[in-house]
Amino acid sequence: MTDGPQIQEAGEDDAGQRIDNYLRRVLKGVPKSLIYRLLRTGQVRVNKRRTKPHYRLQAGDSVRIPPVSGGGSRAGRAPQRLQERLESRILHEDERLLVINKPAGVPVHGGSGLHFGLIDALRQARPGEHFLELAHRLDRETSGCLLIAKRRSTLRRLHALLRENRVEKHYQALVFGRWEQPEVVDQPLARTARGTGENKVFVSAEGKPSLTRFRPLTVYRDWTLVEAVLETGRTHQVRVHAASSGHPLAADNRYATPASEAASNALGVKRLFLHACQLAFQHPDREHQRIQVDAPLDEDLQAILGKLERS
Repeated sequence: MTDGPQIQEAGEDDAGQRIDNYLRRVLKGVPKSLIYRLLRTGQVRVNKRRTKPHYRLQAGDSVRIPPVSGGGSRAGRAPQRLQERLESRILHEDERLLVINKPAGVPVHGGSGLHFGLIDALRQARPGEHFLELAHRLDRETSGCLLIAKRRSTLRRLHALLRENRVEKHYQALVFGRWEQPEVVDQPLARTARGTGENKVFVSAEGKPSLTRFRPLTVYRDWTLVEAVLETGRTHQVRVHAASSGHPLAADNRYATPASEAASNALGVKRLFLHACQLAFQHPDREHQRIQVDAPLDEDLQAILGKLERS
């Protein structure tokens, strides 16, 4: 934030949004309690008038946003080289959305000891963008296709497509052992209780329905490169379904077996071998446009496959 108040004009994509939710988006990381205090004390004004939290914006509304101590977000400044790297990894972009080839090791959101994530770095690289929000997530160590909305209306439609399983999500993974036949893994998944510190997912009859289609691409002596197609989008779904079938992913530090961990170390795999290689979906704002985006494997993963081919 600047030292003085900002005046922002609500756009068409803001129309119908509650002012409190609008402020939570604009003032990234600011506690909800502070946002409601700003509204309650009249420091936020719409069209020069005090407003209630439940007021719904109209296109063209003038919103006065006061300065907030410490800036509008808890996100730290991402390194310039990361911002530039992200820009170079954009696979598809139009005025409504973009797909980026997310690097491994970069979380989509800040947290867990990091003060910025991919979405923070991308916003910092594009200060003129009015709106940038994640449509879905990838684990920190997973690379590949990540879908980002550039309009709030587009985000709503993308969320609807994802809920209806109308976004095709293809992954490539290197798994331990010889997986020689296609297999459909239809096992419900549950998560450990919050606050336990484990944050692990496991197969459970009480879990949420989860289905992954696995297809071997290349079978090596002790490993298999597989394609995994998700019919649902649960946390760690590919990793847990593969492990439950006796084929943990290479360098998976949560779901490995002693044998797969030793084999990963011997192969020299430095990070989780899981890559979101393709997204395909109907464009949410263009009736006759279907989008398919492919992300090539990063060089470090290609090097591992090269080593397997030579062994």
